[in-house]
Amino acid sequence: MSASTPSNHDHDHDEHHHDGHSHHRHADSERPGHSHAPSKPWQATRAEAVEALLHELGVIDSARVDDIVQHYEERVGPKTGARVIARAWTDADFKARLMSDGLAACAELGIGGPETELLHVVENTDAVHNVIVCTLCSCYPWPVLGLPPAWYKSSAYRSRVVREPRKVLAEMGLELDPEVEVRVWDSISEIRYLVLPQRPAGTDDLTEEELMELVDRNAMIGVAKIDAPEIQS
Repeated sequence: MSASTPSNHDHDHDEHHHDGHSHHRHADSERPGHSHAPSKPWQATRAEAVEALLHELGVIDSARVDDIVQHYEERVGPKTGARVIARAWTDADFKARLMSDGLAACAELGIGGPETELLHVVENTDAVHNVIVCTLCSCYPWPVLGLPPAWYKSSAYRSRVVREPRKVLAEMGLELDPEVEVRVWDSISEIRYLVLPQRPAGTDDLTEEELMELVDRNAMIGVAKIDAPEIQS
């Protein structure tokens, strides 16, 4: 898989709904599929075929492409995002700055770059659960979370999660209580979103580094929660 910066798109997402969940979205003409996460979207298959052809022609080096992918997966994110979350859990002042201006707060940790023109952080609570999508393409906070997963870019996820978020989340293994409000946030070229998950119970004695190990990418997108760590006997 090759790594490339997605093109910027301008699209509105000011519509707010109150049909059991709220979200900011635009019209999507595609019909939702029966599966929210195809095993391999056609875009991924096409990208792999193009990469293989370019490698055969000597235009690119697949090993170099793998290095770029690894850079985004391991050195840019999602471990980078986990660092932001762990700091917010342990530093109330940093959390306040993060909620006020996500990009500026991340810059304090040396985190930033393309694809984060404006980073808006939304916090999960006992009453509200947030989930992120880009209904038009695949806008995503690359410097914080690394490469977007294939399912995030799939048309099924992009079209269904704004219409039936609880069902999609349940299919991905996250069952929410009926009284919890689900808010779906639609990323655009100028605004990217990051979910601040709830800190799991039983972690008061953990260090920031230990907390980082609990945080995964899906929780920062909002399609999963962070489980409490197992107690060693």
